[in-house]
Amino acid sequence: MTFRRHLIAGAAATVAALSLALPLAATAQTVLKAADVHPPGYPTVVATENMGKKLEAATNGKFKMQMFPSSVLGDEKSMIEQTQIGAIQILRTSLGPVGAVVPEVNVFNMPFVFRDEAHMRAVIDGPIGQEILDKITASPARLVALAWQDGGSRSLYTKKPVRTPADLKGQKVRMMGNPLFVDTMNALGGNGIAMGYGEVFSALQTGVIDGAENNPPSMFTSNHYTTGAKFYAQTNHLIIPELVVMSKVAYDRLTPAEQTLVKRLGREAQMEQRVLWDKSVADYTAKLKAAGVEFIQVDQKPFFDATAPVRAKYGAPYAELMGRIAAVK
Repeated sequence: MTFRRHLIAGAAATVAALSLALPLAATAQTVLKAADVHPPGYPTVVATENMGKKLEAATNGKFKMQMFPSSVLGDEKSMIEQTQIGAIQILRTSLGPVGAVVPEVNVFNMPFVFRDEAHMRAVIDGPIGQEILDKITASPARLVALAWQDGGSRSLYTKKPVRTPADLKGQKVRMMGNPLFVDTMNALGGNGIAMGYGEVFSALQTGVIDGAENNPPSMFTSNHYTTGAKFYAQTNHLIIPELVVMSKVAYDRLTPAEQTLVKRLGREAQMEQRVLWDKSVADYTAKLKAAGVEFIQVDQKPFFDATAPVRAKYGAPYAELMGRIAAVK
């Protein structure tokens, strides 16, 4: 009988322990994997991390964001694919690879579609920006577009100085993996080479390419300036906003209130990243100059004129939208 009483008591204790554990399991924290190609401390990474902290606080710890910077989960094309299947939940990505999945975003990818960064910001903060976000979300890409972020103005950095399009003749220049960008470089007289961001450093080092194009923070944090690419021609040929997207798989698991919250926090991150970005551009431009990089002011008109065929080719389906973009003050 003693054994029987012990058995019953033990069973009762087990049931009690399980009953105590069940509420804990029901409120277990959901970890959201967030990814970026850029390193820790980069404006896009910091803004996304802060978004995660706000999300955790607003949901009393139901959600926690874990950041994977520095391309540790792959290049942007790979990370987009992982986000589409739900392996990554939050992704900061450039528009280049997205253009291959959602053609409508290519209107922002075209050379010189924006007059300057202030014009770009006015467009993405307004109805046109929201319209493009909605197109991405409504597309079959299985991505929910939460917000925009600044990617700055992209200019050329090369081992030989570039002052006119003619100076690009024979130069192999890395471009993002989108035919539009390769065609842009070819129109400028160079030889556009599609290549993942993580491959650029070694390609510059070994002479596989002669140059690349990006913004000053990217040029510095990726150490591209140490490869002999000491000339930065300020063409500003591309001013491309970047995206924060959420996997539709993960988004659909949220309650309507949580979905609204995530979009609101994404918009807050957009504005916060902008402040961080402007400071970053100033800081890294100064660091590049101190490291011996020569910043070359160029006449943009020859570069604009040379890329007219690219805008005609890729902009044809978006003529009305391009007119609306041009009209934004």
